[in-house]
Amino acid sequence: MSTTNTQQQLINAFSTVLPADAVLYNAEDLHPYECDGLSAFRQIPLMVVLPETVEQVQSIIKTCHQLQVPVIARGAGTGLSGGALPLSTGVLLSLAKFKQILDIDPLARTARVQPGVRNLAISEAVKSHGLYYAPDPSSQIACTIGGNVAENSGGVHCLKYGLTVHNILKLDIVTIDGELHSIGSDALDSPGYDLLALMTGSEGMLGVIVEVTVKLLPIPQQAKVIMASFDDVYKAGNAVASIISAGIIPAGLEMMDKLAIKAAEDFIHANYPLDAEAILLCELDGTEIEVNEMIPLAEKVLRDNGATETRLAKDDIERAKFWQGRKSAFPAVGRMSPDYYCMDGTIPKSELGNVLQQIADLSKEYNLPVANVFHAGDGNMHPLILYDANIEGELERTEEFGAKILEACVQAGGTITGEHGVGVEKIDSMCVQFKSAELSQFHAIKKAFDPDTLLNPGKAVPTLHRCAELGAMHVHDGKLPHPELPRF
Repeated sequence: MSTTNTQQQLINAFSTVLPADAVLYNAEDLHPYECDGLSAFRQIPLMVVLPETVEQVQSIIKTCHQLQVPVIARGAGTGLSGGALPLSTGVLLSLAKFKQILDIDPLARTARVQPGVRNLAISEAVKSHGLYYAPDPSSQIACTIGGNVAENSGGVHCLKYGLTVHNILKLDIVTIDGELHSIGSDALDSPGYDLLALMTGSEGMLGVIVEVTVKLLPIPQQAKVIMASFDDVYKAGNAVASIISAGIIPAGLEMMDKLAIKAAEDFIHANYPLDAEAILLCELDGTEIEVNEMIPLAEKVLRDNGATETRLAKDDIERAKFWQGRKSAFPAVGRMSPDYYCMDGTIPKSELGNVLQQIADLSKEYNLPVANVFHAGDGNMHPLILYDANIEGELERTEEFGAKILEACVQAGGTITGEHGVGVEKIDSMCVQFKSAELSQFHAIKKAFDPDTLLNPGKAVPTLHRCAELGAMHVHDGKLPHPELPRF
């Protein structure tokens, strides 16, 4: 393919610091990077670079800064909000080669890892020390820690052990001027503003992560799972709030509705009850004494809230099978429909039943099936809308349906995202959640880190003009910080 002047300048500059096979610009080499897990949005990048060292990353970003070329950092590409969607005028910076676990300190219970290390690989590497890394997204076999930090990912055990932000101590980042900075510390706290929390969940808009220091936890002495069946989704939703209000803090409290149960059971054969309208998986962990004391209490709360059956996993093999079914729900649902659209909103636990009913009503209105799978304990919902992109107009209807779900989350006192981030998928929904003054502050933070808006531009935070055009708010005139990303 012929190269543009800017592209040729980039090739010339990158070839001095990277091997030839680490600089991709031919069309056939770029197609694998055209989208992340949100495949409804696609764009071929200007070029892709695959550095192996921090110094190479610094050089790449300095060059892009000098030439005013946007940079989009990418991990494993498992994100579901279009956060790693490229720009046709931008460089996609892949961190796939940054996959080394640099240091494990069993006494301090920490590990220093590169951003391309898979989430599950951390726990596998420290298991011999009796330790593990707690956040466990369903995609943990493939997703990387750098992407987890960028999206502040959670997982099925986030109720008790927290999100990524609660499980990291320090980040090394490269800013848009190519400078390397450490944020946080090896201690439990560090002086100054909490930039570690600001960077976690910033979706690659403030800096490029090149190293992460994570906290490790002792593997619990015992863990047991109760599977509770319900003949009504509303009852299952209300049971979640009752579990927490009873003073029981499960390690994981997950919910699946009838359609998700069927999909997972057909795929994994976890022995789920196919006649149930919903199931809750309630995992309790800790010492043998405390787990054995909590089991009957949790079972009573579940039965008092309408559970038709409670089944305690008989051993670790069955416990793992229960969780395998839950963690395989997304690919399992993918076997039922040509396409599905995975939403991600968070609501107060007390509103679970009400919002589930609203989703059911919307499903009838749009004539699109929905499989509900979510982290019930912290109210993080993942409705999966089934559709067929080959049917004209169905993707657009699906997106409209999804936006209505997010509106319902906001109206219930929740938020438009729990762990998938905003990316390009929910950028319009940001106009529903935040007022113009709040969005202006977001842009001010972005400008402080990235004055020329070169790091992952057009993602996460909408311009005030965009919100005004959507009719979501009234704003004053002003210049756009960066051209909006087109729809693909």
